[in-house]
Amino acid sequence: MPAPIPVPDILARRSIRAFTDQPVTEAQITRLLEAAMAAPSARNTKPWSFVVVTERETLNRLIFKDAAGMLAQATLCIVVCGEPKLSEYWVQDAAAATENILLAATGMGLGSVWIGVHPHPDSEQAVRDTLDIPAHIHPLCLIAIGHPAETKPPRTQYDAACVHRERW
Repeated sequence: MPAPIPVPDILARRSIRAFTDQPVTEAQITRLLEAAMAAPSARNTKPWSFVVVTERETLNRLIFKDAAGMLAQATLCIVVCGEPKLSEYWVQDAAAATENILLAATGMGLGSVWIGVHPHPDSEQAVRDTLDIPAHIHPLCLIAIGHPAETKPPRTQYDAACVHRERW
C-alpha cells in the first residue's frame, strides 16, 4: 500500500499560477489521480475521466483565452472530464475529484490552479479538439500543476454573513 498523501491544513490550499520548470514525477501524477478517484460520487457512478498532459507542445495548445495562461509555466495539466450519460450529477462528482487533486497537490508541496472550462461550449470544444476527447465526454476544467515559483500564506475567506442557522 502506498504511503498516505500528507493532509495539508485546508486553508493552505491556494491558487498558484507561477511554476518552476521542474517536472512533476510519474509517482506524483499517480498519487494525484488516486486522490481524484477517492472523491465521492452520486450512487458511486464515478462519471469522471482524466487526461494527463505533460508534453510542452500540447500544454501550449491548451492555452486558450486569458484564463489558461498559467499553463505556459506548468509542467502538468490534468483535464477533469465527466460523462453526463453516466450521472446527472457528473458536474458535482467531477468537481469533488478536482478539489481532491488540488488538496493532494498542496499536501505534496506542489502548486495548482483550477481553470474553468464547462459550461462554456467554445472552451469545451477547444479542449476536445486539442485532446481528441469524444463528443459525449465533457471537459469540466483544466488543472495546471507544478512546483510552485510563488508562495502564498494560508488564509480563510470565512464570511459569517453567508451562514444561516436553522432557517434563512
